[in-house]
Amino acid sequence: MPEPYIRVAVADDEEELATLDRATWSTLHAVAPLPQGPFFDERHLPEDYLVAEAAGRVVGYIRIARPTRLASNAHVLQIQGIAVADEARGQGVGRALIRAAVEEARGRGARRLTLRVLGHNAPARALYESEGFAVEGVQPEEFLIDGAYVDDVLMGRRL
Repeated sequence: MPEPYIRVAVADDEEELATLDRATWSTLHAVAPLPQGPFFDERHLPEDYLVAEAAGRVVGYIRIARPTRLASNAHVLQIQGIAVADEARGQGVGRALIRAAVEEARGRGARRLTLRVLGHNAPARALYESEGFAVEGVQPEEFLIDGAYVDDVLMGRRL
């Protein structure tokens, strides 16, 4: 696969992103049911997403947003979702999206970038750690997924 081109999402990406979101949904990383509605809505705007394109199609996305609306927290942005198409996994798309998110957060004036990841998602945790994110807290047994309690791991990095 060629090097992915990373860009800000546009409204016309909605169908491809919704299809990707449903295709990559898994209890390894999801705490909500399989998404059914529109991809973009009043809380999930196109400009909140960076999209990875390769060979003319969307192969991944990452969502960056403010974790709260508090002015005292405005210097922090949070990764609130990432997905990579199955056929693009292991080819650097996730890493490219994370690096682009770091640069985008810097460009928006953020001093910190945070995220939450499920404790049992070892591949994602390893990727985040390799990109400079550190565990900043753990909420033990925060979610009940498929009959098992799963930790919510809080990670972050300075920009």
